[in-house]
Parts: sequence; structure tokens; C-alpha cells
Amino acid sequence: LLSLFCAGVKLIFENELGAADFHLPNKSRILYVSECDIIARNSYKRKLVRYRNSNSSSFQMLVLVENTRVSEQYFPAVQKFVAFDLGLTLLPISGQTEASQLLAQMVMKDNPFRRSSSSRLLDPLVLALVQQHFSSIGQLCNASPAELEPIVGHAAAQQIHNFFHKSSSSAAR
Repeated sequence: LLSLFCAGVKLIFENELGAADFHLPNKSRILYVSECDIIARNSYKRKLVRYRNSNSSSFQMLVLVENTRVSEQYFPAVQKFVAFDLGLTLLPISGQTEASQLLAQMVMKDNPFRRSSSSRLLDPLVLALVQQHFSSIGQLCNASPAELEPIVGHAAAQQIHNFFHKSSSSAAR
């Protein structure tokens, strides 16, 4: 926890977090399974099931599991239970120090793997460029990805083309 303080993360201690050990501002809920929990064997299973069952779909769930020399013989069983049986994301860590560093990093940085909720196509600059080159919806609809690409880039060109042609391609199937 000290490294969280050093990283400038404001910690709030709360007894009413439910099954999760940490709630992060980026809508992530984290459960921490310690070396002691793993060695005690079955005590962690109830905690994990309660955690999985408490999920609301708006939260990303992550399970941090200490994988040390002492607990490494039990780790494959924990990994199988968490990932396969419960379908949760497991991240092995070496201890509390690494866990606190990871939490600080998750709070301070955006998740590079989470897709942005707003599309780049809504950017006023992109809209203005498209409007300059295509004066009507009909022209835009008939434009090929190759025609769109120099204006808006490869990914946006594919998105625009797919938007106009997705219903006809799914109807052909």
C-alpha cells in the first residue's frame, strides 16, 4: 500500500466493498488471493465464487493471485479454478509489492486493451474532411475503402465502408 501512496493514489478504506478487495476508478474490481489463502486450499474458493456472483456487467473483473515458491505447487489448481471453472481473468503476481505497483499503474494509466467508447469518426476534423470530399451521403456510400483511406486513414475507411455495407453483406449470407 505504501507504493500506492507514493504514486499519488488516494486510498479510501471501506468495509462495504462486497466481495471485491479493490474498486478502481476505471470500473475495475479486483480480488486479491494471497499465498496464505492458497495454502489453506478451500477458503479461497468460496471467496472467488462470491466475487464472481457479485459482478455487475459494467465492471471489469480481475483476480490477482500470489504465485510464490511456497504456493507454486498449488498455483495450477487455482489457475484452473479461476480461469476455466469461473471464467475470470487471473493475473499471477509475486507478492504485495508487485500488487500495489500494478494497482498504482492501473489507476494512473488508461487500460490500453480497453476499447474507447467514443469513435474517432465523431471527431469534427474527420467529419469535415469527409464532408469536403463527398458532398452527399450517396457519394460516401458508394466510395470504396481505397477512396476513403487517403482522407481518413485505413481503420476509419473500413469502419465507414462497413457501416454502409454491413446490412447487404449480412443479407447475402
